[in-house]
Amino acid sequence: MLKVTINLDINKNLYLKNPEKTKLGRRIVQHSIRLIDEIGLESFTFKKLAEQIGSTEASIYRYFENKHLLFVYLVNWYWEWMKFRVGFFTMNINDPKEQLEAAIRVIVDTTQRSTSIDYVDTEALHRIMVTEGPKAYHKKNVDEENKEGFFLSYKALCGKIADIIMDVNPEFTYPRSLATTLLEAANNNIYFAQHLPRLTDIRYGKGHLDEVVRMLSSFAKGCIYEAGRK
Repeated sequence: MLKVTINLDINKNLYLKNPEKTKLGRRIVQHSIRLIDEIGLESFTFKKLAEQIGSTEASIYRYFENKHLLFVYLVNWYWEWMKFRVGFFTMNINDPKEQLEAAIRVIVDTTQRSTSIDYVDTEALHRIMVTEGPKAYHKKNVDEENKEGFFLSYKALCGKIADIIMDVNPEFTYPRSLATTLLEAANNNIYFAQHLPRLTDIRYGKGHLDEVVRMLSSFAKGCIYEAGRK
């Protein structure tokens, strides 16, 4: 597995002190992912996190104003990471259709483990996104947070996928809508397969992520090619 050093463009309004710049900050990120994955966002507190890292709540508050902003930081980290991976896994592919297939595999997060970052458990972060991700923006003050640029990373990820869709069919009318639909449907169907199986045709178990890829590819091709025939 390739260890990489990348610069993730995460909104500075989300933190008081950049956690990537210090050992303690990286431990806060590392252990908050582990703890949220283990006990869920509702049960997660800075007190429990401080116990995990052997520090104090005050030390965590020097990095993040509250747990919501820490959570949105993690979500932004994931979006930036996924944007990087879409670029990484499509950069040597010339055919836009194959690029789209590769991008769909990335957003479903199957077995493509060619890159990693030491202090972030990306598989645990993906599980958090499947279970908790929409809580970052399904909230009353989303408009205010949007003005602060909290969701620019998500918009950039959607834009990157939309660009690939437009390369497949420049006449397609809804590239951003399809991009966001693919991203949301990927996580929803993974979640439904595991917890609410009557809401999806995906059956949880061995190979279910590959089935999600096939389903999303079918949806995307149907939308894009049907539009091209009109």
